[in-house]
Amino acid sequence: MPTNGNRALKLQFGLINYENRYLTAEAFGFKVNASAPSLKKKQIWTLEQDEKDGQVVYLRSHLGRYLASDKDGKVSCEAETRDNDCRFLIVAQSDGRWALQSEPHLRFFGGSEDYLSCFAQTIGEAELWAMHLALHPQANLLSVARKRYAHLSAPEGEIAVDSNIPWGVDALLTLVYVDGKYCLKTSDSRFLSNDGKLSFENGRGTGYTLELKSGKLAFKDCEGKYLSPMGPTGTLRSGRCSKPGKDELFDLEESHPQVVFQAANNRFVSIRQGVSISANQDDETDMETFQMEIDKDSKKCKFRTNEGNYWTLVAHGGIQSTATEVGANTMFDIVWLGQRVALRASNGKYVCTKKNGQLAAVSDSIGECWCLQKLTCRRSAWSVSLIDITLNFTGEDEQLILKLINRPILILRGENGYVCHHKNSNTLDANRSVYDIFTLQFSDGAYHIKGAGGKFWYVSSNGMVCSDGDTPEDFCFEFLEHGRIGIRGKNGKYLRGDQGGTLKCDGANADSSSLWEY
Repeated sequence: MPTNGNRALKLQFGLINYENRYLTAEAFGFKVNASAPSLKKKQIWTLEQDEKDGQVVYLRSHLGRYLASDKDGKVSCEAETRDNDCRFLIVAQSDGRWALQSEPHLRFFGGSEDYLSCFAQTIGEAELWAMHLALHPQANLLSVARKRYAHLSAPEGEIAVDSNIPWGVDALLTLVYVDGKYCLKTSDSRFLSNDGKLSFENGRGTGYTLELKSGKLAFKDCEGKYLSPMGPTGTLRSGRCSKPGKDELFDLEESHPQVVFQAANNRFVSIRQGVSISANQDDETDMETFQMEIDKDSKKCKFRTNEGNYWTLVAHGGIQSTATEVGANTMFDIVWLGQRVALRASNGKYVCTKKNGQLAAVSDSIGECWCLQKLTCRRSAWSVSLIDITLNFTGEDEQLILKLINRPILILRGENGYVCHHKNSNTLDANRSVYDIFTLQFSDGAYHIKGAGGKFWYVSSNGMVCSDGDTPEDFCFEFLEHGRIGIRGKNGKYLRGDQGGTLKCDGANADSSSLWEY
């Protein structure tokens, strides 16, 4: 069975107390409080499980220090290693909230503002915490029991859990956080109801409480039952269980970008004809879709097929889909050319499209004439013919159109928070703890971004990104790092969040302020 090459997302979240305030780790003195009204960097905690005892967890702050409690109930967050006082147990409540119990001292953690302690012998309101996930909300959903991925099955109007790999736009699910509960939204903007049906309306039956069991997630509905795959196709709906077992457990996995390429001959790159990668198809199917996996260290890219193999450089510069393991020849550099891209293989040559459509890494530069030399004799009919052929092979054979196909809806998160409509103007905030969902439309190598009321993003004369345009404007996406993109506007600058949290298009370089989780 092909594997997806993805990894389960680390569980990162905020903890909300009974006063609707978030547990916060301060840099000064490594102190903790519960005073913040929203989820930002200082309110994000990472859950780590004990390797020997799966019930024991550790809570690591954004500073890399661990939450701890001593025998007197004094709470701190300065431990650099997971010592005995950092061990906690999660005691899940019927409403989905957690009580955190010190494992060595058997006392419960709670309180408000600066008055936090871990000394309560019983669980009261002050010791209950709601979990607000802090990871990017677009992901793939894997059933632990079936070892299959969830996807939208449009003909049946359901979410089926029967895919070996999460392929194409239908495998993307979006977690929408509403009033302490989560909704599962499909790629066509429908919500999953607990009866297994999909609806464009969000209601009581579409909200789920997240519970954690052995590091896996369970979705509890409004009736106290849990989502699980049912029947031969794994229809996702609530079953009869009021306690989560293996059938009710899921992993969230990162969703790599999946793309199609269109070559200079206007045909799509495909593996339909066999192992050789060729631009010879007129439609987009799974055989023309490739998963981009960007290496965190080198920033080079691997391209995986729906059969689980990788593109690889072979003898004489050919590109085939025969690699089952990652190596130097499966790595490609992406050169961003505005609305076009070029690929450079491990031999230092650029990938070009041959006359028969096959891709080969044989060009020394982008746009070189690799076939014929231009002749200058104007009166000879044969020389004119050669000039025409030469021009057809000049400047475009190394250029490809790259189209992202598994993000029809877009959620952007930067270093300071999510991108969201500003409440009182036509601009956009880039530092919010909640997110707005935008629609992405492809246009000849660029993208149009549509927001509320069907209005489009555009860049104003002073570099502000506005969201009330009547006509679409081109933005170019650059997949620069693992899980992050840079977005260029019409002025050639990158979108970035400034210190005040406003989204602008004035970034000269793709740095931390202009890289976006998507």
